[in-house]
Amino acid sequence: MKRLSTLFFSAALLAGANANAQLKVEIAGVSSGQIPVAVAIFADEGVAPAQMSAVIKADLERSGVFKVIDAGTVLSDTSSIDHSQWKARGADALVVGSVQQLANGSFNIRYKLHDTIKSAELSSMGQTAPARYTRLSAHKIADDVYEKLTGSRGAFATRIAYVNENRGAKDYRLEIADADGEGVQVAVRSNEPIISPSWSPDGTKVAYVSFEKRKPIIYVQNLVTGGRSIVVNQKGSNSAPSWSPDGSKLAVSLSKDGHTQVYSVNADGSGLRRLSNSNGIDTEPQWSADGQHIYFTSDRSGGPQIYRMAAGGGNATRVTFNGNYNISPRVSSDGKTLAWVSQRNGFSLYAMDLASGQEIRLADQATEPSFSPNGKYIMYATKGGGRTSLAVVSVDGRVKQRLTTQAGNIREPNWGPFMK
Repeated sequence: MKRLSTLFFSAALLAGANANAQLKVEIAGVSSGQIPVAVAIFADEGVAPAQMSAVIKADLERSGVFKVIDAGTVLSDTSSIDHSQWKARGADALVVGSVQQLANGSFNIRYKLHDTIKSAELSSMGQTAPARYTRLSAHKIADDVYEKLTGSRGAFATRIAYVNENRGAKDYRLEIADADGEGVQVAVRSNEPIISPSWSPDGTKVAYVSFEKRKPIIYVQNLVTGGRSIVVNQKGSNSAPSWSPDGSKLAVSLSKDGHTQVYSVNADGSGLRRLSNSNGIDTEPQWSADGQHIYFTSDRSGGPQIYRMAAGGGNATRVTFNGNYNISPRVSSDGKTLAWVSQRNGFSLYAMDLASGQEIRLADQATEPSFSPNGKYIMYATKGGGRTSLAVVSVDGRVKQRLTTQAGNIREPNWGPFMK
């Protein structure tokens, strides 16, 4: 039992160098039936800090869903478009736009999406953004293209949290970055390990576990004000925070009563309540998308498996049956898919359709999965080349990405919510 507890709560930190550089995205797979999209250079985009068309193209390519065609020309949102010409070049859609710097230093960014098959304008958008948010504006345009052409909401304008660690130098950082790895910011820095970051549903806070007081304690960091607070500091281990969908509560794992069980606590630290009751270790709680259930890892059947219980506690139902070692449950935002890590000839990432129970193996050498907010992709930590980095795979396994840096170990990823 001690070995299992060490795996769940100490997180077996890996050595690495410090990493200040942006994450580099490498694409290793694409979807079948890619949608061909031409992206033109936006008129006057050179006046903005971010090159709008380049960011949009990179987003669409990274998704694996689109075959991006470089238009090779400048086209404004007011340009007259010969749809047949672009259709002949193999583009089903065309992205055009313009950038204008305003007197106050901000930028007016406009775009249009043309359907070359129907010879019609499919979408348009106008945004005013300060210089530091021009990349975000480009991500929002890419999100609009993704949604209009696939019917699913894009997640390019979201953020990720992860831990960047240099164990040898005792340097641990909770970092926040854009979904494409750009715009890295340090939210928390410590001489002791940081693990288990978890975004609040509104994207303004991150809960995490810090060992800075020589024991695991759960904190909440406010990303807007920079302030932080201790939420749970009970006797023993305080670990694995997970926000409820409405942001009012956290599910946590505590060993205060002798062996680790699942509890709920209000976001301000009040109202602590025990939810699970077993003679084993119950840990890694995750709320279902509708907030009605909690998935968690338990060894009550002998080895670690995934279980589900009502959000208010009570009897638990076993969910995973294949393999003797299944941990780290995560549920997609639509509630249809469960992702987890299974030890079958090494640690691998699996996904299950909860309605049918059908499983698919998505990636090898995978730990710590996290769904994108649109449920289409899963980010996870993976080890290779002597260091730990992040990777992304689509839920059908076809699209693969890897986010690397020149130095350091990055792990414990958590994909943030849609921003309002």
